[in-house]
Amino acid sequence: MNSPYADLPAFDPETGKLNAIIETPKGAHNKYKFDSKKGLFELDKTLPLGMVFPFDFGFVPATKGEDGDPLDVLVLLEESVFCGCVVPVRLIGVIEARQTQDGESFRNDRFIGAFEKQELYAGVKELKDLGEESLEKLEQFFVLYNEAQGRKFKPLRRSGAKVARKLVEAQVC
Repeated sequence: MNSPYADLPAFDPETGKLNAIIETPKGAHNKYKFDSKKGLFELDKTLPLGMVFPFDFGFVPATKGEDGDPLDVLVLLEESVFCGCVVPVRLIGVIEARQTQDGESFRNDRFIGAFEKQELYAGVKELKDLGEESLEKLEQFFVLYNEAQGRKFKPLRRSGAKVARKLVEAQVC
């Protein structure tokens, strides 16, 4: 099945912005996932009681990570957007990480982008601009989220925009 996202590149050729397709809106208790075979978003799972997504979460089209899925991206927005919305973002960095599931270990990085057409994140150019406390909270969310799914998520390092872009470019299909 063809979807409207099938021909969308990872980076917009005119602006250079990273295309982020939102699967799960900020504040959601439910985790949604895009099924490329059906061309639809489906309810994938429910987070543990009291746990919600801290920001909009989605994927980068035309990419494939070591886990076989498109690359994950967390989008900094003042207000959440709807499931399936394409958000052009300035890539500000990546939390490089290793995930272990069913005895297999693989890279499963979390890319972070900011929608720059808003006041709150207009000045955020690099991951470090978010501050140490915010970055620790983001890492902790992903550790706990994966733990609740029976997986181990180990942050390896935080890298800025240039490294993040090279990592995305290396995983474009």
